[in-house]
Amino acid sequence: MDATTAPATQVATVKLLIGGQFVESKTTEWRDVVNPATQEVLARVPFATQAEVDAAVASAKEAFKTWRKTAIGARARIFLKLQQLIREHMGELAALLTAEQGKTLPDAEGDVFRGLEVVEHAANIGTLQLGELANNVAGGVDTYTLLQPLGVCAGITPFNFPAMIPLWMFPMAIATGNTFVLKPSEQDPMVTMRLCELALEAGIPPGVLNVVHGGEAVVNAICDHQDIKAISFVGSTKVGTHVYHRGIASGKRVQCMMGAKNHAIVMPDANKEQTLNALAGAAFGAAGQRCMAVSVAVLVGEARLWVPDLVAKAKTLKVGAGTEKGVDVGPLVSCAAYERVTGLIERGTADGATLELDGRKPTVPGYEKGNFVGPTIFSGVKPGMTIYDQEIFGPVLCVAGAADIDEAIEMINANPNGNGTAIFTQSGAAARKFQEEIDVGQVGINVPIPVPVPLFSFTGSRGSKLGDLGPYGKQVVLFYTQTKTVTARWFDDSTVAHGVNTTISLK
Repeated sequence: MDATTAPATQVATVKLLIGGQFVESKTTEWRDVVNPATQEVLARVPFATQAEVDAAVASAKEAFKTWRKTAIGARARIFLKLQQLIREHMGELAALLTAEQGKTLPDAEGDVFRGLEVVEHAANIGTLQLGELANNVAGGVDTYTLLQPLGVCAGITPFNFPAMIPLWMFPMAIATGNTFVLKPSEQDPMVTMRLCELALEAGIPPGVLNVVHGGEAVVNAICDHQDIKAISFVGSTKVGTHVYHRGIASGKRVQCMMGAKNHAIVMPDANKEQTLNALAGAAFGAAGQRCMAVSVAVLVGEARLWVPDLVAKAKTLKVGAGTEKGVDVGPLVSCAAYERVTGLIERGTADGATLELDGRKPTVPGYEKGNFVGPTIFSGVKPGMTIYDQEIFGPVLCVAGAADIDEAIEMINANPNGNGTAIFTQSGAAARKFQEEIDVGQVGINVPIPVPVPLFSFTGSRGSKLGDLGPYGKQVVLFYTQTKTVTARWFDDSTVAHGVNTTISLK
């Protein structure tokens, strides 16, 4: 739904967070936050004005003066408290997420938990932000590095993980000594705002964390603002490319994790039941609205005979409202998403793919207005078909065939995206060949969604990523800090003078 004028009086309004205060926006542009299972309007979210964006950045800039000097242990303790608060409110956060985004409650808890892992990692900032030292690099000379914060940083997050992705961003940015301006998705900002409330309760000082809402105009304001030093983005390729080039043009550091077309190779020797379960979960979980979802299964050799088994497995999944028990596939986030996914299913048939399982118009008693699409499977899919070339972002699995592993790897490496991939096999040789030759950031071996834990970094590649550092793990510490190298020599009265040195060498 597009932005409209004036907030409705019968529903709550989502607030801005500026200078430690949750404030009502003065904008005239608003958007409904809608329950995708019922079309109930849950709240109204403002599209912040330029003045409000400026105020949020100014607040962050002022707070940086003192926050950057806050003891690293004090920063760490805030995130120890935040992880405790998130655990205590897990049920509330999951319910809020399900209501506005549509995920099943277990998947919503998973969304929160994967963000919680990064909060826990941020609490270890004391060891993550250590510099390096070399003693006596020359006579009486030491060299060491300092990892110092940049200043005001910003994050732009997508609708599909409204808890996890914000928690990928602001905890690590703030823990490293920066201040932050967050722009959540305007489609489902409520759980994000609840997390920000908990962050303030945990002890984040006024101005260190700020939140503005909106669409393209707010994104552009963040990209162009001269007081913002770095931007982290997760979302569509179209918007991410725009953010990257506009942010870079204004002198910022920018990391953009974007679209994907994730393939899973199935070798004939794979454990059949495990593989079928993994494919169904990775393709249809979260209604396919994951940037790491498996959207193409490449069946190699005799595994091409598994299509009927895959269809049978998909039919066991229950479609329904995320709040209902036993539901596996919830609704798509919006009516627009529903129209896009069902339109692409129709296009797949027109392009010549075989529709093995049609998930359109499933029966969901009591939720007739919901944006539901059930598991859908196409076979005979080839590069050049729209359903192969485009990211569908729905519960649609494309099945392609390959004669051998070399053909399968060639297919994957020819795709412009490189977010995630997987292989299912019991052959160590096949697995090693795959991990060596595949040109994709995250690789799973008998793991369908290989999103790394925060000890490591998210490492999408090629068309799925712009910028050379990932959004969490060790890489993000480098992204949010400036390395300062210090070369020091101290003299005392006993030091022998060597005279004037007119060379660049240290003696």
